[in-house]
Amino acid sequence: MDELQQEIAELKQFIVDLKADRAAQKEKEKREAWTKYVSLTVVIIAVIAAIISQWSGKYSSRVQMSQAQASDQWAFYQAKSIKQHLDETTVAQISRLTNTNDAEAMAMLAKLKTDLGRYDQEKADIKARAEALEKTRDDAGKRSGKMGTAISCFTVAIACASICTVTKRKPLWFVSMLLAAGGLVEAIVAWTT
Repeated sequence: MDELQQEIAELKQFIVDLKADRAAQKEKEKREAWTKYVSLTVVIIAVIAAIISQWSGKYSSRVQMSQAQASDQWAFYQAKSIKQHLDETTVAQISRLTNTNDAEAMAMLAKLKTDLGRYDQEKADIKARAEALEKTRDDAGKRSGKMGTAISCFTVAIACASICTVTKRKPLWFVSMLLAAGGLVEAIVAWTT
């Protein structure tokens, strides 16, 4: 019977230890419940970073496309300038070398002078388009740069939150949220300016 009493005592002690372990586990889970919010924060930050990355790519593409189009417009401007110069030289040559009674030469001179008047207007229009494209390029470049800064902030925020989860240091979570907020502000500034 003594043996039975000893086994019952051991069983009671086992139950007490089991309850203590269970209580300790629940207490630990309660103390670390905030870590699930850290994980949720990481997911939200990653989604926002992905969206901003797409926008950054859009602005980078706009920079390249606008630069190419502006270069095309400036090349067109140069072509018009060359044609204008050639026509001016031709007018000067024809004026010096031909007789004013030559109807064919006079008709050619009249056409060339009409073309010369048109070139100035065409060049002004081309220049305006080229400058507008350069402005678009510059604006997109600024936005893309700000988006890049925002993405960097989000990347560091995700790293901080991940370290926070591993080390169970709550202040790192707050640092990661501050970095994410800074990135979000930078992205909003890029979108709205």
